[in-house]
Amino acid sequence: MRKLKNEELDRLDVDQFKKSEKIPVSIILDNIRSLNNIGSVFRTSDAFLVEKIYLCGITAKPPHKDIHKTALGATESVEWEYVEDIMDLLPKLKSSGYMNLAIEQAVGAQMLHTFLPNTSGKYALIFGNEVKGVQQKVVDGCDSVLEIPQFGTKHSLNISVSVGVVVWDFWSKLQK
Repeated sequence: MRKLKNEELDRLDVDQFKKSEKIPVSIILDNIRSLNNIGSVFRTSDAFLVEKIYLCGITAKPPHKDIHKTALGATESVEWEYVEDIMDLLPKLKSSGYMNLAIEQAVGAQMLHTFLPNTSGKYALIFGNEVKGVQQKVVDGCDSVLEIPQFGTKHSLNISVSVGVVVWDFWSKLQK
């Protein structure tokens, strides 16, 4: 087995990416403190052809050197928008046909591996603050809550890891 060279990876350029078909998933980052986490989410969103990222609350916006450091240019390929108050965004997405899904540990949450996205549906996946999680009022305003099953002692994943797990899960299920 031979490791592939960068030029063998058949990567899209930014223009090709923007014209390519995206998965029907948008990411909402609400009150994310770490600029490195934000950049990492951009990079993951690029890798799996996410439609758009919404940055809400205190979440920083590009351009910023710390976002750029982990995004590796994905802030140029992935569409994004800043919306100050997530509570203004949720009803707009709902009226545009999106299912608003908080990614959180909550009473009655559906485990991620049991959720089957409809290939004709559109999904807004909401990730909250690194310490406090998704705000209760946001959870209350969502259509449902998905939880990533965890089995160790921490019951906590880094926000960028959570986005990677959930987006990969949606990607793999939507490709079937």
